Amino acid sequence: MPTIKIRTKPDGDKTLVRILIDHPMETGRRKDEQTGQAVPAHYITGLKVEHNGQPIVTGLLSTAVSRNPYFAFRLEQARPGDAIRVSWIDNLGGRDSVEAKVGGEG
Repeated sequence: MPTIKIRTKPDGDKTLVRILIDHPMETGRRKDEQTGQAVPAHYITGLKVEHNGQPIVTGLLSTAVSRNPYFAFRLEQARPGDAIRVSWIDNLGGRDSVEAKVGGEG
């Protein structure tokens, strides 16, 4: 099941791109309420967004990002049907990647 949702909305000469990632983003500092044991760190370390195969955002993330991170930005020169691909990798080697079309949902 994909962990990434992409929504795009053309707005004049720009396109609003919204990204929601389903991820626990555990810091490793929280304790389980029932056992008292530390919950192991599990967080996204890298995020990449591409427009028609060209990287437009490359980010390094850490434990400072909240659970189920949400990102939004305006993209210039995107046309309906253009491809937006979002990929992430986490500190445990987990990864996901999804592609959506501008004007569509993914």
